[in-house]
Amino acid sequence: MPVLHLLWPDESATQAFAAKLADQAGLSNAFVTLHGDLGAGKTTLTRHLLQALGVTGRIKSPTYTIVESYEATAFAIWHFDFYRFNDPQEWEDAGFRDIFASPGLKLVEWPQKAEALLPQADLDIALLTEDETARRVTLTAYTPRGAALVQASTATAEPGT
Repeated sequence: MPVLHLLWPDESATQAFAAKLADQAGLSNAFVTLHGDLGAGKTTLTRHLLQALGVTGRIKSPTYTIVESYEATAFAIWHFDFYRFNDPQEWEDAGFRDIFASPGLKLVEWPQKAEALLPQADLDIALLTEDETARRVTLTAYTPRGAALVQASTATAEPGT
């Protein structure tokens, strides 16, 4: 399971990473989990990624709606936020199993709130607030698709300490 540690000194580094990730063909059917405290930058990363994938218009956090769907040029995207889940069974009751079985990119914030019911993620991105602008980031691949995404990220990313 490949792991990569990065330091993003500011939001422009987040945006650059998102642009590089958006260029990866394997992303079109990936399941990516996003971990981090409130304010760590999970939604900011998602917003930059969706913009890099060609999504236009307002990209909002699904904190209250639980899921927002988008269309990229060639595939569907679902952005989930399970922060408000009190019971993993809410994932099943909401009918999300069908979405996860369909093609497209799935991005999930707070996956630990439904982890017993979620399929295996391809890639986990953990964000840790270093200071007001910097983030320590850990990319962990759990599948061959995730490993390819991590490897592609190393092509232009500078490893953190």
